[in-house]
Amino acid sequence: MERYPQQQRNSRVRRTRDVIALLRLALLLFCGLVLTCGFVLAAQRHFVAVQYGYQTESLRTERKKLIEDNQRLALERETISTPARLEPAARKLGLQPARAAQIAPVASQDRSISSAEVNQNKTSTKVNAGR
Repeated sequence: MERYPQQQRNSRVRRTRDVIALLRLALLLFCGLVLTCGFVLAAQRHFVAVQYGYQTESLRTERKKLIEDNQRLALERETISTPARLEPAARKLGLQPARAAQIAPVASQDRSISSAEVNQNKTSTKVNAGR
């Protein structure tokens, strides 16, 4: 660094470095850096929380839509499986209404039906349905 005028007596005098001032400056810069990083981290967390809020809201909307679809499909299944709608479809397939002889009586609590009797009833029902 060139000084003007160079005829001055103290033109060659150099100042000593103030180490304490440099330390204070470094400490101030470090604190500013830490504070800035804290604000950036807090902002990032805030934006992530807002994004999760939007995702949660869209998932709630989707869940509500799926529940409504489930209810609609359950109602449709119940309407389709009514006896009045099943009977014409069964007749198209060649099925006939059950006769009294094909229906097995319900066992009372004191008498239990053995599995052999149940199998025999099932076999006779299949044979009768085939005729």
